[in-house]
Amino acid sequence: MHRHLITTSDGSHSIMDDRFDEHFHSIRGAIEESRYVYIEQGLNKLSGSCIHIFEVGFGTGLNAYLTLLDSLRSNRIIHYTSIELYPLTKNLIKQLNYPDLLSPLHKKCFNKIHEVDWNMQHRITPCFYFKKISADLASYELDDKYDLIYFDAFSPGKQPELWTYDIFERLFVAMNNQGVLVTYSSSGQVRRSLLSAGFRVEKMKGPGTKRHMIRAIKLP
Repeated sequence: MHRHLITTSDGSHSIMDDRFDEHFHSIRGAIEESRYVYIEQGLNKLSGSCIHIFEVGFGTGLNAYLTLLDSLRSNRIIHYTSIELYPLTKNLIKQLNYPDLLSPLHKKCFNKIHEVDWNMQHRITPCFYFKKISADLASYELDDKYDLIYFDAFSPGKQPELWTYDIFERLFVAMNNQGVLVTYSSSGQVRRSLLSAGFRVEKMKGPGTKRHMIRAIKLP
């Protein structure tokens, strides 16, 4: 599997994956996209002092790091679980510039989320509990109840097996009432699959110049 580092328009890094012929993030800005989609339209829309998050696609760890930094500011307790079938090499991880751009003081936290053992829960900070799962979502048994899902797989055209009714139905069952799922995709097929799984679906303005994204909510 060949992957290489790229720099996106906001100066932050992303990865080009030749196997899927796709970037991990928008080339218009990795940090801009992740912050808007997952933090502003996801995490910041939830109330409560303790949030359980499930992420589809750990990737570069950017979403996890942004969430950790938000928990340091808000003092909210975050239980964060991320699933990833194809982790990055140590060499690529060392090159990522997110800590330098976002919070150099917390670079050790960024490094730690990459260095800790897989399939075990770790306390990264007093407010941030973290577990990364080495598995395929299609066969992984979800064993918790989540308030928020970051759906950040490769696009439906590149990884269609993860954007199906069956996957979204399983996620729906694994969510608490009023739980939120956010994703950068605005595909009509994704929207229909989410609706069929039981979500109320909102098509929203996307990050930067991207026209749309999706937020889905599990209603009681």
